[in-house]
Amino acid sequence: MSEASFLMVHVGQNTAVQDNLAFGLETRSWGFPSRFEGYSGTTMDFVILGTGASPRVHLEAWLRDTIDLYVCQAVGNMYEGTAPHWPDEVDEHRIKYPTRFGIEPLARLTNVSLGPTGPLPEAASDAIRRSGIDRGLGKPVRFDPEKLFKLMDVTPKLASDDSAPVVPLSQTRPVSLPTRPKPSRNARRGTGAGRQIDPRKREAIERHAVELATEYYERAGWTVEEVGKPYDLRLTMPGVERRVEVKGTTGAPTSVELTFNEVQHAREFPAVDLFVVSDITVAGATPALTTSGGIVTLVPDWEPADEDLRPTRFEYRIPS
Repeated sequence: MSEASFLMVHVGQNTAVQDNLAFGLETRSWGFPSRFEGYSGTTMDFVILGTGASPRVHLEAWLRDTIDLYVCQAVGNMYEGTAPHWPDEVDEHRIKYPTRFGIEPLARLTNVSLGPTGPLPEAASDAIRRSGIDRGLGKPVRFDPEKLFKLMDVTPKLASDDSAPVVPLSQTRPVSLPTRPKPSRNARRGTGAGRQIDPRKREAIERHAVELATEYYERAGWTVEEVGKPYDLRLTMPGVERRVEVKGTTGAPTSVELTFNEVQHAREFPAVDLFVVSDITVAGATPALTTSGGIVTLVPDWEPADEDLRPTRFEYRIPS
């Protein structure tokens, strides 16, 4: 297999940083505490987030250690964040990580050797160490990922010999941090919103995305009717009909959650668009939430392929 470009990132082990890691995996986003201009022109096929090993050691000691790796496909280009997103940003009401990019988590590998018996070449392993002593800023490196992909038990897709490898989501399972003890009821929880639990925040984000989509299509001359299920908007012109599935997030435009009916409808109806609004700003506290901004990603004539779908929920049968 040919080489691919990687961005190697060290993630610290304190509680706040681990909370950000969990939130980043959940909302498919990562960011750096640096000026966006410093990463201008940086390209990457994959991002590896490494945690669990102290980087402030000599290389020889580092290569004798083990680490947990979160291997992610890089999605889109780096962009400059416009609103607080991670829990500590929301708590402090400021942007701490202005340089942002999308990640699609593919695998969690535990207790991986950082030395020659592991899946990373020495340069890539050392890049994680150097990231850790430089505020967690990503360090680019290129290497042949065949050994890494074998450990992940995935077979990448190559459009051509010189194209970047893409791992089909259908070969992967959901990736998250190990479950930690639940905080007490009085413990403060982050109020960011991406794939987040608070239904009122989720509703505010979805409402904002639908309003932006409605404005977009009305400006294009369509008559817009809000439907809801199994699709969000019905567009009509004389003799023409299109349908739109709308998704919103405060994170990067990477993947979105779909119901079975949404997937089936997109495959059966001949003209469906996927309208995604990312990087939405959410301010205030429930129930007085306000939303603004957002970056639009439009996928016209959308038909979700099997290889781009990953099961994320379970159906549980209650014991009789």
